Amino acid sequence: MTVFEAYITNVGKYAEGQLVGETLKFPTTAEEVQSLLKRIGVDGIRYEEIFITSFDGDVLGLHEHLGEYESIDELNYLAALLSEMDQSDIEKFEAVIDAGEYTGSVKDLINLTQNLDCFEFYPDIENEEDLGRYWAEDLPIPEELKDYFDYKAYGRDISINEGGHMAPGGYVVQTSGDFREYYHGPQDIPAEHKVFSYPQLSIREQMAAYKEVIDGSSKAGFRRLTEKGREER
Repeated sequence: MTVFEAYITNVGKYAEGQLVGETLKFPTTAEEVQSLLKRIGVDGIRYEEIFITSFDGDVLGLHEHLGEYESIDELNYLAALLSEMDQSDIEKFEAVIDAGEYTGSVKDLINLTQNLDCFEFYPDIENEEDLGRYWAEDLPIPEELKDYFDYKAYGRDISINEGGHMAPGGYVVQTSGDFREYYHGPQDIPAEHKVFSYPQLSIREQMAAYKEVIDGSSKAGFRRLTEKGREER
């Protein structure tokens, strides 16, 4: 199950004026990562760095909180956690990130996936009037007065008092302050979700790569010496 996609780009090639990259689907595997890196020329010798040009996926709003230099391993762990959720938890996750809560980093998003029980989500509530009608069901309002009750104002007061948020998919509110930081950094990523490594090159491929690096360095050095000589003249 693909949770989201990222377009992985070769930084070195980009600096040279070439956009060389491919889409990587998450969750992924070490084999898929190595294969993609090899295809876009990132071998750990000539080209080592990557950045992410764009994200796409079905989790609403998630791509807005992901940056171009995110860790592949962290993204993979996040995707793995999201892939284990049922639809109701995905909708709750979407509502919380729409509120801007726990979205400052992939670390925050990973912790959010593990703290969704701190929130309540009401998918059928689209506005303050819906919220007011929902909670007014428990009020002792005489039947003859129900049509005159200001459900919108009541719902607005509830939302303000409990700090709730109207998201595109419904209403969400944090009901527990016991939000725990389970994930502290890459050291907490389970081994099966650590997937980033450079491609395994044959001896011939390694020698060709190192030769290209040396030749490129020599040419660059020659250009610098030539330019310096011209300036001195």
